Amino acid sequence: MPRTAYIFPGQGSQYVGMGKDLYDNVPDARKYFEDADSLLGVDLSRICFNGPEESLRQTANTQPAIFLHSVILAQLLGSDDVHLTAGHSLGEYSALVVAGALDFADALRLVRLRGELMQQAGEKHKGTMAAIIGLDPAVVESLCSRASSAGIVQCANFNSPGQIAISGSVPGVRHAMDLAKAAGAKMVKELTVSGAFHSPLMESARQGLREALQKTAIRDARVPVYANVTARPVQKGEEIRTLLELQLTSPVRWEESVRNMISDGATRFVEIGPGKVLQGLVRRVDDRVAATGVDKFGDLQKILEKSHHATS
Repeated sequence: MPRTAYIFPGQGSQYVGMGKDLYDNVPDARKYFEDADSLLGVDLSRICFNGPEESLRQTANTQPAIFLHSVILAQLLGSDDVHLTAGHSLGEYSALVVAGALDFADALRLVRLRGELMQQAGEKHKGTMAAIIGLDPAVVESLCSRASSAGIVQCANFNSPGQIAISGSVPGVRHAMDLAKAAGAKMVKELTVSGAFHSPLMESARQGLREALQKTAIRDARVPVYANVTARPVQKGEEIRTLLELQLTSPVRWEESVRNMISDGATRFVEIGPGKVLQGLVRRVDDRVAATGVDKFGDLQKILEKSHHATS
């Protein structure tokens, strides 16, 4: 039987205006936005709808904004059709809400705190990230270990075949970039980020998040959630708690997660939230599976009409 995987985007997919059409057209969506504003004591709706872009780009705002948009769409779609789920970095929190492991309000608070802690860690330990295209994971890992003589650097995201992000101190990352160019990478590009995400420079954020995770109720998930840290399905609440903490300083094993979901029967991937980044990554991992997305109110209407016709 075909199995559907819901996948949720992470930081970088945000855009000014996101969610406004949902707010305007769906009373339930409006209530979510209003609840989020009052839970956080921040006018997150206004930042989502009107920006300015630099406010939306601040990690402490970006993370709850993407999470909120994704979760609203997932709730409107309903989760009867979802068999397995995963999210890229921050997106893992959206996946855990849909899988029933985290309550919306708890997850929203965690995501806001995670964003604030990551922003603070980025300000305290200046770091950077870079995309490396066209080299094998093993090659990039060995370049990072050679470059670490100049400073901290490690693989941060294994996104799709030949697409890897590295993260760490500015001297470490730049040395690894030079080595990657010399090793014949097709493209090496420093990324505009506010910190060295998924690297040891996020250690202070990890410690702060650990305290909050300890106080948060995490239930066993209804459906398997493929964890960034292991690329394996997880359902036990306590294991989820540990993995969310480790995620801040560990690489995101996205390519492996997608492969494991496919080998566990996923034939259809639906990216839920802003942008189309994950659909592109899934297609690069395996172009035989269907990869679609739901971002705008119109996308949601099409899917709901289709499923209505299928059942009526």
